[in-house]
Amino acid sequence: MISTEDLLARLPAIVGSRAVLRGEAVTEELTHDEGLVSVPIAPLAVVMPATTAEVAGIVALAREARVPLTARGSATGLSGGCVPTPGGLVVSFARMKAILEIDESNHVAVVQPGLTLDELESALRPKGLVYPVYPGDHGSSLGGNVNTNAGGMRAVRYGVTRHNVLGLEMVLGTGEIVRSGGRYVKSSTGYDLTQIVIGSEGTLALVTEVTLKLQPLYRHSATVLAPFSTLPDLAAAVPTIIASGLTPSVLEYIDTLTMSSITASEGLDLGIPQDLREAANAYVVVVLEQRTPERVNEDVETLGMLLADAGALEVFVLPGQAGGALIRARERAFFVAKASGANEIIDVVVPRDRLAVYLEAASKLAAEHGCFCVGCGHAGDGNVHLSVFQPEARVREEFLLELFRTAMKLGGAISGEHGIGTAKQQAFLLLEDPARIALMRRVKASFDPLGILNPDKVFGYTEANGS
Repeated sequence: MISTEDLLARLPAIVGSRAVLRGEAVTEELTHDEGLVSVPIAPLAVVMPATTAEVAGIVALAREARVPLTARGSATGLSGGCVPTPGGLVVSFARMKAILEIDESNHVAVVQPGLTLDELESALRPKGLVYPVYPGDHGSSLGGNVNTNAGGMRAVRYGVTRHNVLGLEMVLGTGEIVRSGGRYVKSSTGYDLTQIVIGSEGTLALVTEVTLKLQPLYRHSATVLAPFSTLPDLAAAVPTIIASGLTPSVLEYIDTLTMSSITASEGLDLGIPQDLREAANAYVVVVLEQRTPERVNEDVETLGMLLADAGALEVFVLPGQAGGALIRARERAFFVAKASGANEIIDVVVPRDRLAVYLEAASKLAAEHGCFCVGCGHAGDGNVHLSVFQPEARVREEFLLELFRTAMKLGGAISGEHGIGTAKQQAFLLLEDPARIALMRRVKASFDPLGILNPDKVFGYTEANGS
């Protein structure tokens, strides 16, 4: 075992002196993510490898010193997953952001983990291709998306990250470099290591390369907006839309306060008459995409009839520019809530046919605990994003615990896409099946025997690192 001083002295030989940041060179933004309750932590150092071999060298050195490692991409996460571990190193993938290949024949892209969604989209669009996973921040990195199994609004049609990643290259906590998956869409050849690592929040491996599944880019679309008098009425319409076979690309709900906030923030006037705005308590937003304008128009007509039959107060087909602006405003809902003073954002998920039950229960719980909640969510997935306003930590934590417990009783889960990190760790350990947690710990010990990879995240320190 080597000392911390030896570790710091030897890092420049692996990545170069300019790729090791210490002291004042570690800026404040490198100490936290976007989570509302994450406590910033200054790391021992930030290391920026340029190759997989350098990542493996960092892991080997950290093993010798028994120093924790935390992977960092764009740090757009909301659960504290990339906040440095005290006394540990941050492995920043800012220098590993290349597109290694776009394979148009197989609809595959091979990329490094630091590449952002915006950068990938810019390269794919001219080729008529798209990587269809769109979490709220397009500046997020592909490595971070893998670590959190990121979802977003388009998951209703295309699935989340795990449905669109075909393979990985990764460095385990042992220092071994392992490849999983490949440019094929199915395999029954042993354990699926790719899927085990996706969503593991950097606790099992450092991802150094991602093989992505691409889709054809649809160039014709329409955005449909329908106000409902109640959230339960809106929620009841969602299974009908899904069952219709329309395969919407986006199927969102937005409560009326959130709609007012996000449109005001963007200076967006959707032309909804005042009487309808006053009667509405929630809106459904649906984006339909097709290969031709004629097919889009047919789908819009069908959707309009479905929504009218489901009790929509009105159905609006937004002009192209307004539709795109509304989707962008919805993507920024978190930042609007943050600017409004929200104390926490949750992302529970329930079966979509229980969305109305959950939202009604959440409203009652908020009243009981003296909390205020507004929100929106991926209605097609049953993924609820609630902004919680309650500055008193104890009251807020009790309320959140009941929100999580209620979701699980309905057959749901604590996190649909943001991950556990540290923000939801207490609730996760209290509410999750102990047998599942024990199994996860054993998986962690297999990938990372010394427990140096993000050891304080998800279920916290384990026996593997003697803590």
